Amino acid sequence: MDQLTKYRLNCTLSFGDIYGQIMIWLIVIFLTLASGLALWSTERQIYALATVGLVLVLSLPFLLFAFVTTLLNHIEVIPVEVKTAPRSMKEAINSQTRTQPAG
Repeated sequence: MDQLTKYRLNCTLSFGDIYGQIMIWLIVIFLTLASGLALWSTERQIYALATVGLVLVLSLPFLLFAFVTTLLNHIEVIPVEVKTAPRSMKEAINSQTRTQPAG
């Protein structure tokens, strides 16, 4: 039971990693709104709303999938070497203050 390895999770995700995905999704949104505005007339208002709603509903799962996979690709699991640690936080603080020279 003493041989269990402890791990540290390290996330290296930065804004630059998802910037392209956000820009592409914004382009899709603006093109959808432009097509909805082009379809907008007194007789075809329902088509314009349906087009905008359909594209938004269909693009959100792809956006979520892209974000989640990018996030998972930037999570590192690093094994941590376990050192013999004091039993409590008070003992750790006391041991640090005892080893530091006074003054």
